[in-house]
Amino acid sequence: MSSTGRRQGRLEARFHALFRPHPESLLGQLRSPTYLRWQAGLQWFSFIAVIMLPLQKGFSWHWMGPTLLSLVLYLFFYIRMYIMPVRQMVANAAGLIVIGLLLWPLNSAAFIYLMIASINLALHPSWRVWLRTVAVASLLAVPVVLLIDAPKNLLLVVPLTSLFGGFSNLIYMRGVRRDAELRLSQEEVRRLATLAERERIGRDLHDLLGHTLSLVALKSELARKLALRDPPSAQREMEEVERVARHALGEVRAAVTGMRRSDLAAELLSARLMLEASGIVFACDGCESLDLPHAIEAPLALVLREAVTNIHRHARATEARIDISNAEGELRMRISDNGCGGLAAHGNGVSGMRERVRALGGTLAIDSPPRKGTVLELRVPLAAAAAAPLHAVGSAA
Repeated sequence: MSSTGRRQGRLEARFHALFRPHPESLLGQLRSPTYLRWQAGLQWFSFIAVIMLPLQKGFSWHWMGPTLLSLVLYLFFYIRMYIMPVRQMVANAAGLIVIGLLLWPLNSAAFIYLMIASINLALHPSWRVWLRTVAVASLLAVPVVLLIDAPKNLLLVVPLTSLFGGFSNLIYMRGVRRDAELRLSQEEVRRLATLAERERIGRDLHDLLGHTLSLVALKSELARKLALRDPPSAQREMEEVERVARHALGEVRAAVTGMRRSDLAAELLSARLMLEASGIVFACDGCESLDLPHAIEAPLALVLREAVTNIHRHARATEARIDISNAEGELRMRISDNGCGGLAAHGNGVSGMRERVRALGGTLAIDSPPRKGTVLELRVPLAAAAAAPLHAVGSAA
């Protein structure tokens, strides 16, 4: 690579590093939600009003020069409110307020800086900080209005606009933070459930193998001692060791099969938590009384998990529904959403679902027209699926 290319690469890296959100910033903590990024971009254009309003009275470098100069500082403090740590938001808002107060005698629209600072500070975790900022900005505006003989109605415009505009930000952030706390609580529940399951597995394996391995060790030691002086007895002891080992192996396989079991009711509960935490209205019909053989329940739970994950990640839906029915010896499951549709009929996730349903002797139909949602409907004959060997179903998983 040439020196010019390396120099350009370093400049690009520095540029991206300059505007990369800090992990403790608004965008960093909330993983850059779309609404917040759009708001940050659209409010930036408020600077146009700072130029257009005084321009109606005529152009003059007396006010245009300082206004253009303030643009640099405005962008500096404004962008930092979103990408720098939250603890610095008040300082950056104060910078915007100071710029507005200094520019106001030269530009009659500079009070917009005060409102932008107050409105954006409503995104701060503390609503008290936001209200204090609105109060301080409104009080500081009083002497400036009196000094430059600006319209007195601005003494109401600044605080009222700051309150009404900031209130929508406050409500939005409360919802976002509540969703974040819910996701954290769900992750903690999963972590505790995993820890409890590991402890249970450890206890079960200790109870299952502790006595058996002690017996194997004792029998093997006895067979070693009898090997020279009483070979027939040693052979009987080793045959007993083999029998005990095979019995222990069967118990371990049975235990592992139970550990691998997927529960459809648990997957339905997990689906409800995941979708509702994402703001998707979830409904389920026929999910209360499910009593299915494990050979059917385990692969259906995996199919349900894959379908719900697709809705959560890709569908951009607002509603989702699961209908389960059992009629004429056939289990039917219908998973639908009102999202963007266009689900590929042969993607990796769909292929896995088809294989699991096919291993049960069933069928999977997909209807996913673009922008009209997606419907997955699967049918599984209960008699044939229940008769399928468990290892065959597991291989499809």
